[in-house]
Amino acid sequence: MKFVSLNEEEFRTFADHHPLKSFVQTPEMAKLKQEQGWDIYYVGVKEKDQIIAATLMMSNGNFFGKKMFYAPNGFLIDYQDSDLLSFFTKEIKHYIDQHHGYTLVIDPYLPLRERDINGDLVPNGFDHRPIISALEKLGYHYRGTSSQVKYMFALDVAGKTEEELMKDMRPNTRNLIRKTLKPGFVIKELSYNEINTFKELTEETSNRKHFSDKSLNYYQRMYELFHDRGELKYMIVELHFDQYITGLNQELKDEWERYEKISVKSVGKKKEAENRIRLLEEKKEEAISLQKEKGNMLVLSGGMFMLYGDEVLYLFSGNYKEYMQFNAQYRIQWEMIQFALKHGYQRYNFYGILSTDKNHPEYGVYEFKKGFNGYVIELIGEFELKINWFYDLRKGIKKLFHR
Repeated sequence: MKFVSLNEEEFRTFADHHPLKSFVQTPEMAKLKQEQGWDIYYVGVKEKDQIIAATLMMSNGNFFGKKMFYAPNGFLIDYQDSDLLSFFTKEIKHYIDQHHGYTLVIDPYLPLRERDINGDLVPNGFDHRPIISALEKLGYHYRGTSSQVKYMFALDVAGKTEEELMKDMRPNTRNLIRKTLKPGFVIKELSYNEINTFKELTEETSNRKHFSDKSLNYYQRMYELFHDRGELKYMIVELHFDQYITGLNQELKDEWERYEKISVKSVGKKKEAENRIRLLEEKKEEAISLQKEKGNMLVLSGGMFMLYGDEVLYLFSGNYKEYMQFNAQYRIQWEMIQFALKHGYQRYNFYGILSTDKNHPEYGVYEFKKGFNGYVIELIGEFELKINWFYDLRKGIKKLFHR
């Protein structure tokens, strides 16, 4: 085995075929971080001129000339190959030391233990906890938590049909999707010049939910880096009132025709039909009022999707609170689940969830994603590797000034 520096294309070729690949461990994300002031490194291990392990690393900070190194979702390695892992760790410590680093943080894109839709452990499911012990024996300190996502929610789509995927959803989720398949709801992919429309959605959502949003420049740069590679889409749902109101009128006509055919003796059925007609009339009045106030088209919801490796990943989203009653977020999910299925992806990844606990303030995020069916993924978390004595000095100084 030989530890080597890699060029960008060597790394890309290896990463594109590795089972632990993730979009954050790509040359495109490296370029983005480089523009933000990070230094970039590609290293790996070759055996008989074949790459058998690799990682992208980035470094920043300057504490008395020393730097922190980070391998986002790295390494790309067989963590169960103890000889390879030991060799890679030894060599990477030497490499980082030579490049003025004092610590390395990794957060592998590797699930820890198999979990089901409720986040409960699957009996006899996979268990990668021995990897934690193996890394600790090599000097890694296990943090457990992660600055990246720790828990995700995903849906396997490979080998299934649209009908099967729809059938496996919760009835409420299925019904809400069907409501957005009616006339007037239009799915649109945004061009580069339209990304500000998506930014307006995320900005409104971040202000409402009190989280930090990305800049317009970030969204634009991600488009420049990934879109032409077929690895990114910005999707929105629009409501076109002319089509929507025409559809409501047709529904009303159909309901009245059914109502007229119900026997006067069927009091219960008459009442149910009257309620459906009343709800449709209210929807129509609401639509006419919004059309007069806002014009013929409204943007309802949007999402940013990464299409990398074997998965379609739902990365960022935004919705306008005042239009949540249209449930457009369900339509955009269904649209991209169908895309994943039709284009041969293995899974649709709803990405981060914070908790499966009903008492947690962000439980609603998990509950929404759970409605589509799927399972919880618990990633293994972060590890930190001490490179040299400066690590202890830095830690001691930090502790001293944060008493």
